[in-house]
Amino acid sequence: MGKFFLGVIVTLLVLALGALGFAMLGFFPTNANAAPPHLEHRIANTALDASMERHAPRVTNPVPPNDQNLEDGMKLYSMNCALCHGDLDRKPSSLANSFYPPPPNLVSDPPDDPEWHIFYAIRTGVRYTGMPSWEKTLSEQDMWKITSLLSHMEKLPPAVQDYWKTTFGVAPPTGDAGKDAH
Repeated sequence: MGKFFLGVIVTLLVLALGALGFAMLGFFPTNANAAPPHLEHRIANTALDASMERHAPRVTNPVPPNDQNLEDGMKLYSMNCALCHGDLDRKPSSLANSFYPPPPNLVSDPPDDPEWHIFYAIRTGVRYTGMPSWEKTLSEQDMWKITSLLSHMEKLPPAVQDYWKTTFGVAPPTGDAGKDAH
């Protein structure tokens, strides 16, 4: 029985060293102009969610989702997030397909994560994706305003919906926006 476990350990060690050697010799592609393999995409997203679950504090948004804060969130999103994640006029981002992996279009497919999760991603960024940490650029209150907008995007108050239509020339997403594409 001991030889069996030793064999399993040696086999796992050889596989790990083989994978490390494969990577260190440059066999893993690093180009950003190709779609990731399905397995890589699945593993990366699972690892990202698990990391967020483990490291992100479960904090409550101190910024109330009132009309002014949601409108401020729109302005901040347009200035800081739209270039990669798509603008509020629903036009796709000009850079989205240049990233590996491509960033999600947060207007067409708003996140359904809890606010603490969204805030943590904004504040700390996401390594190896091009998503920067905004904690040295935006105030905590501004990051929470963007978080409020993203988490309430499909259920905005009427005055904020009117502001969106007037400012961006299109209606904001509703509860069914982007969901039929999945």
